Amino acid sequence: MKIGIFVLRAVIGLLFLGHGLQKLTERFGGHGLTQTAAGFEAMGLRPGRQNAMAAGVSEAAGGALLAAGLATPLATGLITGTMGSAVYHVHGPKGPWATQGGWEYNAVILAAAFAIADTGPGGLSLDHALGIERSGWRVALAQLVAGLVGSAVVAARATAPAPVPTAVPAADGADT
Repeated sequence: MKIGIFVLRAVIGLLFLGHGLQKLTERFGGHGLTQTAAGFEAMGLRPGRQNAMAAGVSEAAGGALLAAGLATPLATGLITGTMGSAVYHVHGPKGPWATQGGWEYNAVILAAAFAIADTGPGGLSLDHALGIERSGWRVALAQLVAGLVGSAVVAARATAPAPVPTAVPAADGADT
């Protein structure tokens, strides 16, 4: 049995699980949800807490599923979505090279997620053991589109201006 796809899934999956937990908790050297939310707000991703939670859950869940080889198209779609968001909000304007803060790393992860969805999770996976393995170029393309569309929807909501508070009438009925 070939184990290459298992190693690829395990490495990417476990690292994404940890990366998501860094956002959600203070584990693995992470800043936790409050500080991550503040960082997201500073980047213009509002509301910061909801966006930080969405990113952390997508990374952690996608990573856990990928490492286990369970619901692999969903797992790769979640990872694709977070990488799409990272490129759009952080790395895109900096060019391709990671040395300049660019999207090089994100592109490698996107390509790996596409390849895993295309080839399938392999024999050492829960998808295979449960008989629910789905793969092929159509599955790979579907997870790519779903991940990027999901990322675009979140981006559209995240970059919307903060809502303007409405005036609350004074208790005595006088206008303020």
